Amino acid sequence: MLLHRFYDAKLAQASFLVGCQSTGEAIIIDPNRDVEQYLTQARVEGLHITHVTETHIHADFVSGARELAGRTGARLLLSGEGGVDWQYAFAEGDGATLLHDRDELRVGNVRLQVLHTPGHTPEHLTFLLTDLAATDQPMGAFTGDFIFVGDVGRPDLLERAAGEADTMEASARTLYQSLQRFRAQPDHLQLWPGHGAGSACGRSLGAVPTSTLGYERQVNWAFADMTEEQFVERVLTGQPEPPRYFAMMKRINREGPSRQYEHPAPHRLDAPHVLQVVGARDTVVVDLRPAVQVAHAYVPGTINIPMSRAFPTWAGALLPYDRTVYLIAADEDGTSAREAVHDLSRIGIDRVGGWFPPSAVEEWANWSGRSTETIQQVDPDAVARDLEVGRRVVVDVRGREEWSATHIPGATNIPLAELDAHLGELAPDDQVVVHCQSGLRSAIAASLLKSHGVDAVNLAGGMAEWERRGLPVERADAPPSA
Repeated sequence: MLLHRFYDAKLAQASFLVGCQSTGEAIIIDPNRDVEQYLTQARVEGLHITHVTETHIHADFVSGARELAGRTGARLLLSGEGGVDWQYAFAEGDGATLLHDRDELRVGNVRLQVLHTPGHTPEHLTFLLTDLAATDQPMGAFTGDFIFVGDVGRPDLLERAAGEADTMEASARTLYQSLQRFRAQPDHLQLWPGHGAGSACGRSLGAVPTSTLGYERQVNWAFADMTEEQFVERVLTGQPEPPRYFAMMKRINREGPSRQYEHPAPHRLDAPHVLQVVGARDTVVVDLRPAVQVAHAYVPGTINIPMSRAFPTWAGALLPYDRTVYLIAADEDGTSAREAVHDLSRIGIDRVGGWFPPSAVEEWANWSGRSTETIQQVDPDAVARDLEVGRRVVVDVRGREEWSATHIPGATNIPLAELDAHLGELAPDDQVVVHCQSGLRSAIAASLLKSHGVDAVNLAGGMAEWERRGLPVERADAPPSA
């Protein structure tokens, strides 16, 4: 038997190839949209992909299962659990085989036993793997978003991301019952989860790629002795805000991603084209340069989302799916733009009209006769003085849990992913100071607000610098302190 793990660091997402070297057959579990990596690895190993499956309907990336099955002729295997509301709409048309609890799959000498493990989602499956060439006992489990290293899949996404009202508590109870059933598995069972640290599909995922059930029994909070009521309270407390694009991913993956997708090759455009696309009703221009560069000079009306590991998350939260995206690259050769196009395709944003080199910012100013704009960095001490006389409006774009822990007195908490939905709450004449913990999220927020005509500045150093200087703070559960 052969096992290969693929990992997308930006999505914190894992997928797997399991192959039987005796028969040359292979199955891919939880593929993302970059299907070429699975085809290439199978060729390297001398395997043919005969089966494709996934643990559940994903919310954080576009699934590649449908395309991969179509390109290889592999048997597509999808969950048939979860009730009528959580069935794959394309399953029958694609001739997919529906999987149910206690079903078994054979890929050469490899056996996969299907376990229905709902809670994170109603249709969620876990696959127990047995290498029949060696033993008739399972050696590991592909747990998807059921059990992570140090955590479990969050049960609140159906309500908070997919809009299924009043489902959080019921899902949490279902997750508890799934965990109780899974306790019957042996300690030696290896666990191969679908996500690692940084994923929004759990609260505090570990960075170690794999674990064992025995180890998780010792260190994972979800396996501690507790009642169902205690588990429900703990699993629903402190969950971060889900990225806004999760709802779109759920819909795309349930209805069916495209069977054949080709990554678009973005075209380089010249500065005059900026005039045509900035501010147009059906376009959005994203500046990929580092925030410090954008702060000194940027084209009015553009949004700064720096090219970083967090790019897909903030792009999915802030960019519309019904408009064409244009990019201002962080480099003259467009490497960052091509990377951005790849990242955007992973979350289903395919309408990219082209990219501009960073030099186009100054060229735009010369061509248009207009001036570039800046994003002012304001000193925390100056903000503290202004707050005393009511001269500033402070918007904290961190998560709600961060805000509850400590925040600037009088600040309004609007998490970055929700900022554009609250623009109407800011008056045109407000002098808005935005901040996060260190300055990255607030830089994005400031550019977003300014693109909508809000007079926004960025708090230099963020909350970390504010606290370092000993300026006044409040906590949700404590009175103001100085």
